[in-house]
Order: sequence, then structure tokens, then C-alpha cells
Amino acid sequence: MPPADVIAQVRAVASRVAGTYGLELFDVQFRREAGGMVLRVQIDRPGPAATAEDSVSVADCAHVSREVSAILDVEDIIPTAYILEVSSPGLDRPLRHADDYRRFSGRRAKLVMREAIDGQTYFKGRLGGVEDDAVLIDADDGRRHQVPIGVITRANLEVEF
Repeated sequence: MPPADVIAQVRAVASRVAGTYGLELFDVQFRREAGGMVLRVQIDRPGPAATAEDSVSVADCAHVSREVSAILDVEDIIPTAYILEVSSPGLDRPLRHADDYRRFSGRRAKLVMREAIDGQTYFKGRLGGVEDDAVLIDADDGRRHQVPIGVITRANLEVEF
């Protein structure tokens, strides 16, 4: 079975399992690494996830891991040996969609763009939400910038302590 089909089937299973715990699927990756094939499933909790109580817990990951593993074994979706890893997107999580920029408005982030906006291809600062398909960021240069979502090649939250 082609890897894309495997990922699509795992995505469906993991999404269903995560949903039973009030979680959502963030990402699925299946790749060869030094120790063999690794299946990574990232889960997230909808909402701001601003506090430890609101974010994905180790227990959440364990529950989802056990159930996804059992279903994958029974349905024999993956025809080869693999290691299953279930985790959250992390404190420095990627931002991919307009909803992510809205959700994490007020948090620090770094944006990398494929073309210059206001003379720069990289901003660090505090997210200000989304307006007219553009991310608002109050950058460390003291200015507010509007970055069209379509020119952002990579964006991540910054870890704040």
C-alpha cells in the first residue's frame, strides 16, 4: 500500500480516537529513520491551550497511543514493523492556518516569508490575530506588520517563560 494511503487511513483512525477524548488530530507522519519506520501522531486540544491544564497531557497521549495501536493492529493497516509515537505539537508548535493565528493571538511567534514584507523576510513578535487574510504581528522592531498568509513559508510559536 502506498505511504499516502497508509497516512490517510492512520489519519482517519487517529482523528476518530482523539475526538473521543475531546482532542483533535494535528499531524501524522510515517517515515524511515535510523531505528526503522516511525509513525508519529500529533494530537492537540482545541482552544487557546495557554495553560498546562488546557494543553495535551501525557495521559492524553498514552490513551490515544493505546487505542490507535490496538486499532492499527486489528485492521492491519501498516504492513511493516514500526514504532508509534503520540505527542502534542509542542510549545513551539507550527502555525499553519488562519485559525492558528487567531487562536494564539497575544502569543509570541516567528514568521518566515518567501517574499519581503516591509523590507523583511522574517519577523519575531506578538501575534495580533488575522485581518483580511493577513496575519497581524507586533514585531520586536516596535511596528505592527500585516503579513499575507499566502507568503508565509514557516511560522512557529516562541516559547515564553
